[in-house]
Amino acid sequence: MLSVWLPRLASDRSLRVNPCEGAFAVAHRAGNADHLHCLNVAAEIRGLRRGMALADARALCPGLTTRPADLPREAAFLAALGRWLGRYSPWVARDGAEGLVADLSGAAHLFGGEAALRDDLLARLARAGLTAEAAIADTLGAAHALARHGGGIAAPGATQAALAALPSAALRIDSETAAGLDRLGLRSIGALAEVPRGPLARRFGPGLLLRLDQALGLAPEPLSPDGAEPHFAVRLTLPEPIGLVSDVEAGLARLLERLCDTLARHGRGARRLRLGLRRVDRAEATVDIGLARPMREPARMLALFQCGIEAVDAGFGIDRLRLSATVTEVMPVEQLGPRHQIGEDRLADLVTRLGNRLGFDNVLRFLPAESHIPEKSFLTVPVAFSAPASGWPNGPERPLILFPPEAIRATGAEPPASFRWRRMGFRTGRATGPERITPEWWLDDPDWHHGLRDYWKVETLQGRRLWLFHTPQNPGWYVQGEFA
Repeated sequence: MLSVWLPRLASDRSLRVNPCEGAFAVAHRAGNADHLHCLNVAAEIRGLRRGMALADARALCPGLTTRPADLPREAAFLAALGRWLGRYSPWVARDGAEGLVADLSGAAHLFGGEAALRDDLLARLARAGLTAEAAIADTLGAAHALARHGGGIAAPGATQAALAALPSAALRIDSETAAGLDRLGLRSIGALAEVPRGPLARRFGPGLLLRLDQALGLAPEPLSPDGAEPHFAVRLTLPEPIGLVSDVEAGLARLLERLCDTLARHGRGARRLRLGLRRVDRAEATVDIGLARPMREPARMLALFQCGIEAVDAGFGIDRLRLSATVTEVMPVEQLGPRHQIGEDRLADLVTRLGNRLGFDNVLRFLPAESHIPEKSFLTVPVAFSAPASGWPNGPERPLILFPPEAIRATGAEPPASFRWRRMGFRTGRATGPERITPEWWLDDPDWHHGLRDYWKVETLQGRRLWLFHTPQNPGWYVQGEFA
């Protein structure tokens, strides 16, 4: 087993992209403070250590250069290194956030032996600007421990002798167990292996003995290689160029069937699709569409490409089509009834068409909000990225249209018998109210500084049904909404 440890993965990755001189560290925010996530050799020489607060690190090293950590890119970089490590073995897996492990059974002789393979590996990583250590042993646990404590190669059958001097923490145990072993004086794996197993199991549980047995080869620990990430893209190369819209749609239909089959096998649905059309002059046109919800139905997806395909200039012909799902989401298989949720599908298709023309952020729906203030009792969110609300609160009737309060000239008692609004005169026919609404004292809303409001539903003789209010602390009447 080969174990590769990359103790400066984050800082090395960042420096490969944008080199800098002197002490350098990658900082990660945990809680309310920034801490050193990874640092280079120059920073360690200045006394900085991983996990140190960034403020303390700057006090020790004023010239420290830092950049924010990017955990997704670090994980992607480690996955790329895992694919590269496949040149030495077909069985490669990740070992934590900074390590890789590979099964070298039957492969080491292809590189001149284990020592030559290890030297070649470390030399290539060093030329790439990566700090690495590697170890080879009979078991995963032993290779992991050796790689993080000096590296080297353990001779076949001599695993226990190679691990005897290493600290107990090298067995991939938690910090609390390692501290307990240290208090008992069991600071090395050799000393731990000589202690009776019964008292250890009673005090630290079976996990400690399992890690020890895995490292020594007494318990199995098979290697499960990382599977390749699914690639949701298909391509069609044509023997002769095409230029008709109908021909492009026919080729796209074949691609959509293949892509949807791949999505179905992985339980995914497409949210964004890109069609690339390569012309014979090597110029390429692209057609992008978005979907209101995850989808893998070829017929419905084909119709959405029609407008984009008609706008493409085919030039002297198109000789290759490439379709990819650039954004996918989980879409489990579900039981469909006889009606097949036709209404939901039609709504999703409508939102998809509107979103591709207007932008998905501009197609909105209303959701309820926990507030008695009329203008705060709802939220507007994009339809494509939200689900409809099932339980709107039951309460007093609200206007169909709400707008900022508009002052009116009113005469008469409460409510006004007549008033002028938007240069039109109205007379009150029937009024319902008042409904008193008090401002939220825990929020500072300038529109409600005048205090509570008394709302009236007023039906005018002219046919308009308006929502009026006045504030007792600041006399004056306003219109804020209109009923249907």
